[in-house]
Amino acid sequence: MSAAARALVIGSRGSRLALWQANWVRRRLEAAGRSVSIREIKTSGDRFVEQSLAVIGGQGLFVKEIEEALLARTIDVAVHSLKDLPTAQPEGLVVACVPAREDVRDLLLAGGAASLGALPTGSIVGTGSPRRACQILNLRPDLAVRDLRGNVETRIAKWQRGDYDAIILACAGVRRLELTVVGTPIDLDAMLPAVGQGALAIETRADDADARAVLAPTHHPETAAAVAAERAFLRALGGGCQAPIAAHARLEDGMLRLRGLVAEPTGRRLVRGSASGRPDEAESIGAALADELLAKGARDLLPRSVSE
Repeated sequence: MSAAARALVIGSRGSRLALWQANWVRRRLEAAGRSVSIREIKTSGDRFVEQSLAVIGGQGLFVKEIEEALLARTIDVAVHSLKDLPTAQPEGLVVACVPAREDVRDLLLAGGAASLGALPTGSIVGTGSPRRACQILNLRPDLAVRDLRGNVETRIAKWQRGDYDAIILACAGVRRLELTVVGTPIDLDAMLPAVGQGALAIETRADDADARAVLAPTHHPETAAAVAAERAFLRALGGGCQAPIAAHARLEDGMLRLRGLVAEPTGRRLVRGSASGRPDEAESIGAALADELLAKGARDLLPRSVSE
């Protein structure tokens, strides 16, 4: 087999959602005439599935071992949920492709309650995300937010057996898995998503021109510009995927518009802002919004390890 037609190995976590994402990429590579296999890799985040991410630290937990496999050349392509990918990558690796984004919103599962505002006082809401927790408590300080870990199906099962009155998940994961649960998407004015939420990052080695070329048709420039602005915002704030930081960018009338917030973990204070510019200015838009929020007091709201 020639180098141009070599078989490719995709590295993926073993959860059902991660494998859905890997198989989505595999089908596109096979349609381009390539032979593709998937190698499951257990990450640190999978080993500590019942521990709070806020305790064990979320930065790179779901990608480190997969990136090590890329560098060791035991896999050729890594498929990540982009929100799990640190803003700084190991030397020698690149994000070769960002496909079109799924629904960026969060999803409320709450039985008969159609919104956060409709939950009874004292309701227990499950989430493993400080970003979600602080926005919930800002809207409804009378609710009790409790940590929730596990894959999508596990978290839904915990809610269905009554461990929580409500839980919040990403719309994207529920839609990709075609799960038959009835939930309410939360409007972006009420809850901004995580940086990169709903998007995938397809990572390869920088020197692998073959893999980069075969992935190129799957790249979606509009999504790539949006997440570049969001990630630049996060990077300039010094935050990781578990910091109380949220952002969302989208193209509107040819302009890239970014909204962001930094929150005090209890939700008592939020600092919000927005910025816009041309899509090719994505990184400078993100950095400028971070500077604006820091000037408005955001530094005081971030955990010391993030803000310093």
